Amino acid sequence: MAEIVGGCLCGAVRYRAEAEPVLIAACHCTACQRNTGAPFSVNLAVPAGSVVVQGDALATYEDRSGASGKVFERSFCGRCGSPILGKGEAYPGLEFLKVGTLDDPSWAAPGAHIWCAEKQPWDVVAAGAACFEGNPA
Repeated sequence: MAEIVGGCLCGAVRYRAEAEPVLIAACHCTACQRNTGAPFSVNLAVPAGSVVVQGDALATYEDRSGASGKVFERSFCGRCGSPILGKGEAYPGLEFLKVGTLDDPSWAAPGAHIWCAEKQPWDVVAAGAACFEGNPA
């Protein structure tokens, strides 16, 4: 297992996870686009409770804009605004770290692309990559 260690842009928040990643996916939904300011968000899923946050406490926004209508907690650094962690009722037992916040994200390539129905038309997914219109079944 690669070491799962990272933090925010300003350094006020650091985290560590002692778990094997369950999956790594690029999400193209409009909520992730707005949350990251990018055409997609690369997320690393780990078992709930395996992430230990140090430093400043994370601020949290309760997002209800997803297809399920259920709360998805988007947690971020209250100083610099870096999105760090997500979890919600629609994904029981999982927490999602933003791959861009890893100290070494080089090993965390997405194995799938989800919510491709909402991806930007100019955003090209690599040939042969798994691309799901919404969440995989």
